[in-house]
Amino acid sequence: MSGRGATAWSSRRRALRHEWRRNKLLFLLLLPGTLYLFINNYLPMFGIVIAFKQVNFTKGIWNSPWNGFKNFDYLFSSTDTFLITRNTVLYNLLFIVLGTVIAIAFAALLGELRRRFLVTLFQSMMFFPYVLSFVVVSYLGFAFLSIEHGFINNHLLKPLGFDAIEWYNDPRYWPYILTLVYLWKNLGYSTIIYMAAIIGIETSYYEAAVMEGASKWQQFTSITLPLLKPVIIILTVLGIGKIFFADFGLFYLVPLASGPLYPTTLVIDTQVYNVLRLHNDIGMAAAVGLYQAAIGFLLVLLSNTIIRKVSKENALF
Repeated sequence: MSGRGATAWSSRRRALRHEWRRNKLLFLLLLPGTLYLFINNYLPMFGIVIAFKQVNFTKGIWNSPWNGFKNFDYLFSSTDTFLITRNTVLYNLLFIVLGTVIAIAFAALLGELRRRFLVTLFQSMMFFPYVLSFVVVSYLGFAFLSIEHGFINNHLLKPLGFDAIEWYNDPRYWPYILTLVYLWKNLGYSTIIYMAAIIGIETSYYEAAVMEGASKWQQFTSITLPLLKPVIIILTVLGIGKIFFADFGLFYLVPLASGPLYPTTLVIDTQVYNVLRLHNDIGMAAAVGLYQAAIGFLLVLLSNTIIRKVSKENALF
């Protein structure tokens, strides 16, 4: 190493030691989250090899024979490939758009409340569905949609003179039902994130706007929305990265895995589960998981590249 390089390396080491001494407690606070991320997200990545093996449980994963890309054949050769891909992508696009727009609207409305008690009450009511298990949600849905004892059929449609609807046998209604359930369950979480961002906006901006005679709508479009742009971009890019993943509980448990509903409820994750039950082939399941992750990673890179070209300061990296 040349003298100049050695000097630069020595200066860098001194800077790192100084940074460690100055922020030692902050690094220690970071340690548990980092360990969790490593154990939960990075160690399982060694399981990628399963996607390229014909797993034999008597031999173990590492000693099982390699079979190249045969595990990927099912996903790309199945007659349902277009259907499950279309459903997965379109549902996620709808969830991203509606979830973002409605969450921002609710966050802005909650920000207008002046009584702290009401803000806390509405936040708790909106966030509560997010922590519910989809098993519970599926039973709630069945209580509303059951043909014999469902609330909608027996207490809304029949008193109005309409025939009962067999909800679990008619796929026409399920794009709306699944969208409604998704928004009901996840809206509170997104609303809290956007509301936290709105609270962090300097009040002086709004005070100046009021002095200029700006209406609430003008304040929202000229101050709130532009300053929310970084948060919107981050959450949207993360949503795009998961566009090939579907919430298994939403698409499998809520429709009760009803066969007649498959044209509108079958997505990649539920299809893999159905095939895994029949064939017990974890190699195929791992291959689909790798495919979803790879596509999601490429979509994140692509969307971030587009954002960098449009607005460099708002790009993730």
